[in-house]
Amino acid sequence: MALLIILIICFVIILASSQPCQTPDDFVAATSPGHIMIGGLFAIHEKMLSSDDYPRRPEIQKCVGFDISIFLHTLAMIHSIEMINNSTLLSGVKLGYEIYDTCTDVTVAMAAALRFLSKFNCSREIVELKCDYSSYMPRVKAVIGAGYSEITMAVSRMLNLQLMPQVSYESTAEILSDKIRFPSFLRTVPSDFYQTKAMVHLIQKSGWNWIGIITTDDDYGRLALNTFAMQTVANNVCIAFKEVIPAFLSDNTIEVGINQALEKIIAEAQVNVIVVFLRQFHVFNLFNKAIERNVNKTWIASDIWSTATKITTIPNIKRIGKIVGFTFTRGNMSSFHSFLQNLHLFPSDNNKPLNEYAMLLSACAHVKDSDLSQCISNHSQGTLTYKANKDIERNFSLRNDFLWDYTEPGFVHSIQLAVFALGYAVQDLCQAQDCQNPNAFQPWEQIQSKCSKECSPGQMKKTTKSQHICCYECVDCPENHYSNQTDMDHCLLCNNETHWAPVRSTVCFEKEVEYLSWNDSLAILLMALSLLGIMFVLAIGIIFTRNLNTPVVKSSGGLTVCYVILLCHFLNFANTGFFVGEPQDFTCKTRQTLFGVSFTLCISCILMKSLKILLAFSFDPKLQNFLKCLYKPIPIIFTCTGIQVVICTLWVILAAPTVEENVSLPRVIILECEEGSVLAFGTMLGYIAILAFICFIFAFKGRKLPENYNEAKFITFGMLIYFIAWIIFIPVYATTFGKYLPAVEIIVILISNYGILCCMFFPKCYVILCKQETNTKSAFLKMIYSYSSHSAGSLAMSHVSLDSTNSNIPMTNPSPGGKSAAWQKSKDLEEQVFGCICRENATSISKTLPRKRISSI
Repeated sequence: MALLIILIICFVIILASSQPCQTPDDFVAATSPGHIMIGGLFAIHEKMLSSDDYPRRPEIQKCVGFDISIFLHTLAMIHSIEMINNSTLLSGVKLGYEIYDTCTDVTVAMAAALRFLSKFNCSREIVELKCDYSSYMPRVKAVIGAGYSEITMAVSRMLNLQLMPQVSYESTAEILSDKIRFPSFLRTVPSDFYQTKAMVHLIQKSGWNWIGIITTDDDYGRLALNTFAMQTVANNVCIAFKEVIPAFLSDNTIEVGINQALEKIIAEAQVNVIVVFLRQFHVFNLFNKAIERNVNKTWIASDIWSTATKITTIPNIKRIGKIVGFTFTRGNMSSFHSFLQNLHLFPSDNNKPLNEYAMLLSACAHVKDSDLSQCISNHSQGTLTYKANKDIERNFSLRNDFLWDYTEPGFVHSIQLAVFALGYAVQDLCQAQDCQNPNAFQPWEQIQSKCSKECSPGQMKKTTKSQHICCYECVDCPENHYSNQTDMDHCLLCNNETHWAPVRSTVCFEKEVEYLSWNDSLAILLMALSLLGIMFVLAIGIIFTRNLNTPVVKSSGGLTVCYVILLCHFLNFANTGFFVGEPQDFTCKTRQTLFGVSFTLCISCILMKSLKILLAFSFDPKLQNFLKCLYKPIPIIFTCTGIQVVICTLWVILAAPTVEENVSLPRVIILECEEGSVLAFGTMLGYIAILAFICFIFAFKGRKLPENYNEAKFITFGMLIYFIAWIIFIPVYATTFGKYLPAVEIIVILISNYGILCCMFFPKCYVILCKQETNTKSAFLKMIYSYSSHSAGSLAMSHVSLDSTNSNIPMTNPSPGGKSAAWQKSKDLEEQVFGCICRENATSISKTLPRKRISSI
């Protein structure tokens, strides 16, 4: 603050005196004209040369200690500006530059900042004192640099007066992120917060918890130390010692500070890991002295020196131990490499650092490449004379790879990003105005300018093929992602289990819970069919009850069997209601078990009817005896149904069906019944299928009964319909997904029920209601008589044929009067059947085989 007050006083003095400010010729390092001027601050020299311990006069001293790496930073800025000027980014508009050497000194940097702020196109280079600088037109539009945080903070406080954009490529002090104190400061590198966090993470993962730290005595070092210390406390890492070294080489106590740091490192023998927040020239001197003292440690390098060739080329550097460092992102360096290869062709007019480098290169022409950097540094401490251009060009061509070896790709990339960020900002401002006029816009307008348009909520930034992170495309957030702020780097993921989001969403929406509800059109249709089935069951029951004593009802097994089968159909039709509506644990357990047991009971009764029909009309004695032993109606029905009850009981006990939320769909939650055990579900259906198949076999064998009594044929058709329905059900059920999955099972239950109900009861109802003349005892007996005569005659003829074959007696032209014994037996059978039917309920009839068959019917 005191420095700022002094500067303002200087402004007032300059304004009052109205005397032009004469700038020394050697103050501007490099310059090139253009429509829009960009300033640059680089510490090309390591320190200021002063013969006194403290300044005697208010003048800028000569800088010494030429720094190859910073010189390369200067070339990177020049090259980036030339790239923009040679491209179509700013058509018709040329960028110029005015670069100053800060000499690693805050005072020199402040002097350069004063010139940046001086009024543009004024014969007297003055800085006007104003209350509002909105319309003020300074010499440059923006500033690249400085590199060191201590210098950057001082310069930034001055540039804030006019909100002149300052883009740093190297300053990482965390305090610079404060937009209240540094509103016009920008940078293309992350702050030390992330670097120190990464360092502590590395230390923790490596199992180190006892470390030392060396920093510089300036804003950069102190802030880095504080940030690092907070990170270590949070991660259970202890700092054994903290050594602070003077920041600037002009400080005579720097050697003392380095020696004290080494003494501390040697004294703390248990500390094997040292974190170093120093500049390159500090590390260079520290490591040279450490090598002399045989200090071998693990050094964690900050990004400011981790890739410095000046450090890696120190003689016997491997004796120092291991060095683990962090660096910045690298970019495409091919263009810059070509620029360095042809540097001797680049105009050196108005470029003092390039001329000085050429002279230093000539002075060190006899030195080999490994010692060239040290030679340049030593010669730059004194005064050099400029040599002929031919000598300079020859030395350039001979040493054209030297600069490339010292290039730090991370810093060069950061400088390129800084220059191109300003280039895109200028392009944006120049779309609506003529930027060939230097007064087209004020510097502060660039702060509101961006390379790319702001991404709105619901979008995210996507980096283009360009290497510049400031330039991006805005893409919509994909489904199930959202962004609720502008310029978000990535979209946030919704909780896929409970929420969803459409494309380009700013919020997540709760998923709707879906199931086969009662008001669904398909559910209404299926329930209507179920109600119709129940009405059919009740109607059939009424018809059979009112025609209890007719032959058709009696031939169906009696009212009890019919009632049991109709009750099973009623339960199956009513059970479909458990598949509709919001699933509950009770409905999930009930619907499958009720269907399994009731349908098994129905099939068991039909199985007994098929067996009874086959027993009554079988004329094969061997089959007749087998069926007589097998035919136990009540035990078989109870056994078959009991097995299904056991299956369903074990299913409910061990792996009961439960309600489950299916969240795999993107926008809805399907509330469904999870069957619990696919094996149990399959066993239940498979058991019913086995009973139905046995029933089908028995019914198929009895399919040639009398026409009006052909119940076996209709049972066969009913079982075929059942098989077809459930065979189709399996793949459809396995591939159907969503709330309509229960509808698939409802449909197959309805098909099975309707198939059996229609095949077994509708023909009988048709005879009862529409063909009453055939539903009489006489008509019924007549059919039985005809069928029995035909069947018995066929059986007798087969016996005669068999006997004639065995005795070799030919059977030719039998006379009508000479009837065989078989024919007489058939005649007697007809009379016995007719007598048996006429004497209803008689129990004293002869126990011949045909009579037993008729009584069984």
